[in-house]
Amino acid sequence: MDSLILLTAAGFVAGAMNAIAGGGSFVTLPALICAGVPSVAANASSTVALFPGSLASAVGYRAEFRPFEGVGVGALAAVSLAGGVLGALLLLATSSATFDGVVPWLLLTATIAFAFGRGVGAALRRVVRLGRGPLLAVQFLIAIYGGYFGGAVGIMMMAAWSVFGVDDVRAMNAAKTLLVGATNSVAVLCFVAAGAVHWPETLAMLAGAVVGGYAGARVGRRLNPAHVRIGISLLNVAITAAFFLRGGA
Repeated sequence: MDSLILLTAAGFVAGAMNAIAGGGSFVTLPALICAGVPSVAANASSTVALFPGSLASAVGYRAEFRPFEGVGVGALAAVSLAGGVLGALLLLATSSATFDGVVPWLLLTATIAFAFGRGVGAALRRVVRLGRGPLLAVQFLIAIYGGYFGGAVGIMMMAAWSVFGVDDVRAMNAAKTLLVGATNSVAVLCFVAAGAVHWPETLAMLAGAVVGGYAGARVGRRLNPAHVRIGISLLNVAITAAFFLRGGA
């Protein structure tokens, strides 16, 4: 019971983080592992727990969807679905022992992407522009990462689109919620079908994430986004460092 209460609280925090800036999986994955869920099942359960929030966000942003110049959202959604399936299957084929060794590096990748992704995308945009084919290829690779792990995947997508030349932030946010939701939807189906989800822990976390997502959306309007991102980045660094130390212990 104590673990379920803590997981509900972790879900609340993660839901609020995702509503305000992102990075909720940095809370949910460690919380599930600390509760005794094996790492692969913890990652699958985390994805399922946070999925309703991303779906709700996609519905909320539906009026902001805009086609990108040269490539439609439909094409991006198709490669996101394909990449999400492949990433989920790769996760299910990974042993917990192997995933334990990979997790710190995945967290480090997500930490760097969350902290610097948008800035890197804007800097690259000044020297290179991607065409339709390269953008779809990059989107496919990001979706594989999303289905396999998913930390800061939305930030990675927006950074890639910046290089493509998209500069409408509202349209990018809307597309991000749709495509992250699409990637997660097929991953969730794979994880449920494979029996990889620990349901008591997942449902407790899911309930907290729904409430936290609503509360975060309400509170987030009054917060300075730059300050929030700094705070979440510092939390991400601390969690990543803890996992590296845990792996070296």
